Amino acid sequence: MDATHGAGDAHTGLADTDFADPVPLLDPRTGRVRGSSAAARQPRVTAVVAAGRLAHAGWRALTPRERSRRLDRLAGLIEEHAERYAAAERAGTGKPFHEAAAEVGNAADLFRFYAWAARTQSSPAAGGLVAGHESWVRWEPLGVAAVVVPWNYPLMMAAWRCAPAVAAGNAVVVKPAETTPDSVLLLAEHAREALGDGVVQTLPGDRDTGRLLVAADVDLIAFTGSAVAGAEVAARAGTRRVSLELGGNSPVVVLPDAPEDTWRALAEATTYNAGQSCAVPARVITLRENHASVVALLAAAMREREAGRDFGPLNNADQAARYDRIVARSGAKVSAAGALSPGEGEEGGHWRAARVLSELPDDDPAVVEEVFGPLLTVQAAESLDEAVDLANGVPQALAASVWTRDLSAGLGLAARLNAGEAWINCHLVQTAELPHGGRGASGHGTDLSTLALHEYQRPKTITARVRAFGTESPSN
Repeated sequence: MDATHGAGDAHTGLADTDFADPVPLLDPRTGRVRGSSAAARQPRVTAVVAAGRLAHAGWRALTPRERSRRLDRLAGLIEEHAERYAAAERAGTGKPFHEAAAEVGNAADLFRFYAWAARTQSSPAAGGLVAGHESWVRWEPLGVAAVVVPWNYPLMMAAWRCAPAVAAGNAVVVKPAETTPDSVLLLAEHAREALGDGVVQTLPGDRDTGRLLVAADVDLIAFTGSAVAGAEVAARAGTRRVSLELGGNSPVVVLPDAPEDTWRALAEATTYNAGQSCAVPARVITLRENHASVVALLAAAMREREAGRDFGPLNNADQAARYDRIVARSGAKVSAAGALSPGEGEEGGHWRAARVLSELPDDDPAVVEEVFGPLLTVQAAESLDEAVDLANGVPQALAASVWTRDLSAGLGLAARLNAGEAWINCHLVQTAELPHGGRGASGHGTDLSTLALHEYQRPKTITARVRAFGTESPSN
């Protein structure tokens, strides 16, 4: 898909001078150029944000019922064009079709969920708190939201951010990752049809485009990406609201009584999207007495996962080089890898095999850094307390899991893990109804669930005197 000049709003009338030289787009499955994408610059950014500001006035004035109907229509358009979305998603990410198709379905479901959520009212009615007065709390949209999404889940991360923002009454400008503009451009096209002009727009481009958007006249920034980039966004945001979902390095605590399907389930979760997920299983921690058997079982399960058959390539050359660098620097004494089976003509893609590393120091690069690839490390702990310390021993705190047949033990351990989301005997199980968010270096804020609406709203208290002045003592 050649995305040159695509920007999600056909009515700004800007010239080619509003873009830098087109950014080449590469196919991660082959490493070859597949097209090019526009790189918006200041005039374009200013015009698109201004269009969002204009659209916001009309969008927020709609009743929740009307916003709900339009969001439901957008969900329907995504479903009607599911094959186009899946093709667009695969073009930039290299995902297998079954992964791309499932994520398109999840995106549609998310917009439909927030179509319903737009009509919910969580504002507390606070009558009678001050004698002779009645009070109410209104949750109001902030205005124009700048949404910056990464390359690992272009469409889903756009949906995670855009759906609650728009349901809450905001307009949105989305900046997709430089390598994956395709599905977000299609989303903006259908959003214009379902929601109206300017409510959801997109600005494809490079990092400079993102910096220009963050510096523009937007009211909040919702960013999903690396911790380094998130810190830069927060510094540039000033006093404006920022919602950050940053990197993860998820611990997986495996007890001796783990269920028999633990190894297969962990291998599947680790290699989903080639391990390029902030919440992917990363660091397996088990008791010393169980360490050798855990390594053997995980290695066997990971060898069954083939790159090219079961999961796709890494997204880009920089990510592949980073992965290789971390593996090369690791002091692991044991390494087991699965097979590579790229298709014909795809040998030049960024394929990396599923891998298990064990017998490595606790400060090993593969342990303390977010690898973001199809790799698991295995560490041994002398006790459950030490296992918890190892699990909580990195700055990231996004997700974690515990594997045991003892539900009470699993619940107890999950409560002790420093993570915004914890699973027991499963991993990466998510639904629109349940909140997701990080702590520490993994950021702050809430995605998913009705709680995410408040990321894009602010409360206003309204108090009215209902008794005649002078009939009682004033109260502060």
